[in-house]
Amino acid sequence: MTTLPKFQPDSKPVAIIGAGTLGSRIALMLSSSGGEVRIFDKNSNQLQVAKRFVEAEMPHLIESRKGARAGSLVLSTDLRSAIGDVWMVVEAIPERVDLKSELFGELDRLTPTTTILASNSSSFPSSQFIDRVEHKDRVVNTHYYMPPQQNAVEIMSCGHTDREILDALFDRFPLYGLVPFRVLEESVGFIFNRIWAAVKRECLAVVAEGISSPSEVDRMFQVNLGTHGGPFRLMDKVGLDVVLDIEEHYAAIRPGIPVGPRNLLKKYIAEGKLGVKSAQGFYTDYSATTTAR
Repeated sequence: MTTLPKFQPDSKPVAIIGAGTLGSRIALMLSSSGGEVRIFDKNSNQLQVAKRFVEAEMPHLIESRKGARAGSLVLSTDLRSAIGDVWMVVEAIPERVDLKSELFGELDRLTPTTTILASNSSSFPSSQFIDRVEHKDRVVNTHYYMPPQQNAVEIMSCGHTDREILDALFDRFPLYGLVPFRVLEESVGFIFNRIWAAVKRECLAVVAEGISSPSEVDRMFQVNLGTHGGPFRLMDKVGLDVVLDIEEHYAAIRPGIPVGPRNLLKKYIAEGKLGVKSAQGFYTDYSATTTAR
């Protein structure tokens, strides 16, 4: 990896691959310091959804964070134009190793060696999909949660990542209102997700066994921990299909994980209850405005 140029947020663009829920939220944060953010997606309608989200949320973000200012958002269905001359590419595509492997191989071929190639994968360490990458020293996991409300980002090496890149990201992310945390050793699930997975799984088990209900579990979290919501509200926001995919992945690599929580999720999904995005999940009080966001 050659020496990274001096960084200024508003002088060099960043690209995001995938305009889904997290892609949109990452775009919001990375365009909040006056710079240019390019979002690539093959689906032009999804790009428009992402654009509406960023435009609607940016005023609130600027009001809530000192120094924040709106940058420019560029939508693209052409990968080459989206990633040209950017300082970092953030991958936010579906959690499939084959898709990520293909994409990172393409990104490695099409970008200068100084471009950081970052994955937002929540389930897979980046070491599992860099088989087609020649310059592995510039690949890194940057795992976001649900910004701007949850503005932590975990940074984990692919096993080959240049230390200069890791240090640079710790300097740069706070400029976007993000709080970086370093994962010291490669870990499936990263730091918070591993802890959250255990909590979430036990909450699902409590409901699956008929011991309590989603609303009562959430209310107990609010009373005991002072939270505004609870695990079941959060799972509805993430999407129950996504929660199930993550649980299935953990079960595949960690023997002994109980099936009850996954069976409960499958029941809701079979009924078309995916959470906020389908207007009903563990809760049914989501409005059309909520689902549009």
